[in-house]
Amino acid sequence: MSPTTPRPDPTGSPVPKPAHSDVPRNTHPGARLNAAGLLEALDPDQREVAEHLEGPLCVLAGAGTGKTRAITYRIAHGVATGAYQATQVLAVTFTARAAGEMRSRLADLGVPGVQARTFHAAALRQLTYFWPTAIGGRRPDIQAHKAPLVGAAARRLGLPTDRATVRDLAAEVEWAKVTMTLPEDYAQAAIAAGRTDVAGQEAATVAQVLALYEEAKSERGVIDFEDVLLLTIGILLDRDDIASQVRGQYKHFVVDEYQDVSPLQQRLLDLWLGHRRQLCVVGDVSQTIYSFTGATPAFLTGFTTRYEGARTVRLSRDYRSTPQVVSLANQVLARSRRGGDGPRLPAGAVELVAQRPSGPAVRFKTYDDDLAEAEGVVAQVRRLQAAGVPLSEIAILYRTNSQSEVFEQALAGAQIGYLVRGGERFFEREEVKRAMAVILGAARTEKATLTGDLGLDVRTVLSREGWSEEPPAPRGAVRERWDALNALVALADEMAQNRGADLDALHTELRERADAQNAPTVEGVTLSSLHAAKGLEWDAVILAGACEGLLPISLAEGQAAIEEERRLLYVGVTRAREHLVISYARARNAGGRAARKPSRFLDGLWPAVQDSRGTSRRQSRQSAKERSRQSAADFEANNDPRTIALFEELRAWRSDVAKERSRPAYTVFADATLRDIAVVKPTSLPRLSLIHGVGATKLQEYGSQVLALLREFEAGD
Repeated sequence: MSPTTPRPDPTGSPVPKPAHSDVPRNTHPGARLNAAGLLEALDPDQREVAEHLEGPLCVLAGAGTGKTRAITYRIAHGVATGAYQATQVLAVTFTARAAGEMRSRLADLGVPGVQARTFHAAALRQLTYFWPTAIGGRRPDIQAHKAPLVGAAARRLGLPTDRATVRDLAAEVEWAKVTMTLPEDYAQAAIAAGRTDVAGQEAATVAQVLALYEEAKSERGVIDFEDVLLLTIGILLDRDDIASQVRGQYKHFVVDEYQDVSPLQQRLLDLWLGHRRQLCVVGDVSQTIYSFTGATPAFLTGFTTRYEGARTVRLSRDYRSTPQVVSLANQVLARSRRGGDGPRLPAGAVELVAQRPSGPAVRFKTYDDDLAEAEGVVAQVRRLQAAGVPLSEIAILYRTNSQSEVFEQALAGAQIGYLVRGGERFFEREEVKRAMAVILGAARTEKATLTGDLGLDVRTVLSREGWSEEPPAPRGAVRERWDALNALVALADEMAQNRGADLDALHTELRERADAQNAPTVEGVTLSSLHAAKGLEWDAVILAGACEGLLPISLAEGQAAIEEERRLLYVGVTRAREHLVISYARARNAGGRAARKPSRFLDGLWPAVQDSRGTSRRQSRQSAKERSRQSAADFEANNDPRTIALFEELRAWRSDVAKERSRPAYTVFADATLRDIAVVKPTSLPRLSLIHGVGATKLQEYGSQVLALLREFEAGD
């Protein structure tokens, strides 16, 4: 077989955080697994998944319903009952981070031997191992980025080679390969898929780019990431002995995020399985957001047809989010289809049922321009921080990466730490590399002096590297270094509690996490695109730029693309556990034309004052009295009687203070500030200072009185 890309057989084989703890106690490595105890930790639907150990199983799991929990406990239950051998289970995920998390969860449950990998990682291990036997020689290096070779192909054809053109052509090369479309078949396939005018070029020209790209790879003796799968498929098709060896190694398969599989990945999965049916897939059609890369939910929705007799289990209990967040998520989805009795969910979608207690109302914010929105987002972060939400549990989400800059500047100006997903990787930081080295050194050379208490030992070791119990006050490099080291301390505490681990085990965990880029939590607000946020969750989410042109993005053409944008909003909404703020700016620049409107996906959900055309103009004509009246009405509509009563108490106190000092009431605190105080209920002067409208002077003058009033109110409640 040639090292060039083989043509695979196109036919394929016929064939909340939960309210309860995620880890049963005393399940560190070496502990005897208790099958009954594992099942007791699950809800009825999750338990149904865990008990179905043989035959094809399709799990339709909504956001926050504990799908990872269900499948990890299923694997652990299979091992505990003797139905599975841990080393014969292959769990396939779509990101290295998710694979690392699954391995960590299984280790916490006392099942450390399961292989959890991405499709590419699993295929690469097999390809590397079998290459000398199946092909001979050394496996070619992997071309990490397509752009240089795509650019070279474009130049040979006399096409533009600017960054945008090359990026679009590279994306099309990837689409062709994951859909197993050869250059000679591309033009017809692209037209059928509606992928015309890519980078402003005709389909026949793009087909030429594909062919020249493959030639360039062969000339340089390299392969790309898609070739890893294609070549593995080719080996398994050509060599029955190797296929038998692989199938002998892995007998039970679990595939997470199955709605995102591509035809190429499905073909490889078919070959891993052979004629067997030991397959469990988990997915959510409502979180299909990568169809532009060739992923398709068709394999998930058609699972029971493809695997006759397959069982389907639906997970609908949402343990992650409050009823307020869950209700909005369901409504966003339901508005994609309307029947005779009103909106209804798309086919295959799961209607979430909230399991958490009621929480704060979803907040909708409108700003004059992008800069004002960024400043407003900072104010929301301070409000949340004052309410006791850690910065690491706050995320600012947006549609495109280009939107992050204005939020980065606003946070930096406010001396608030942040992390940009897709920025410098945690394990590439020098202080983290150094910390891992000294942890390993201590584990090897200081055993006689170590206490055996992992948390204490890590604190002792890292204190030599500059970690301290109290963080440095200022933002900047010193604080960022401390934040990174403190994340390692927090991970050590978690491992000590869940696994009874030592320094050696911590170093092993860190090495595995580094390979998977599964970083521990670092203190700071997360900035992330909606795509990059998938699979993550935070206590508080601020979803910015929720307007037409950004969500859906103006580039989305056709109903299918629009509905994928709707699902992207759904993904963003369901990242929030408790607090959710949705905002947009009427104009891009200060003084610019206020032409933006809220996203169509929020029609009927955005506050009524925003519903119709011309709203912005009407708002600009509103008097201050009208705006105040509207704010008061919104406050009463979105808060419980207790919070409203506290606001009235604060107003009465303000009135007394104003009379005593012979000054207007608004000079003490504005109504908006008192409303925020009533909602947040700060318990200290630092938290009170984070509320908009409470400056240093007012904090000194009135802070103690406000806190005393709040304590009295709480005591009398």
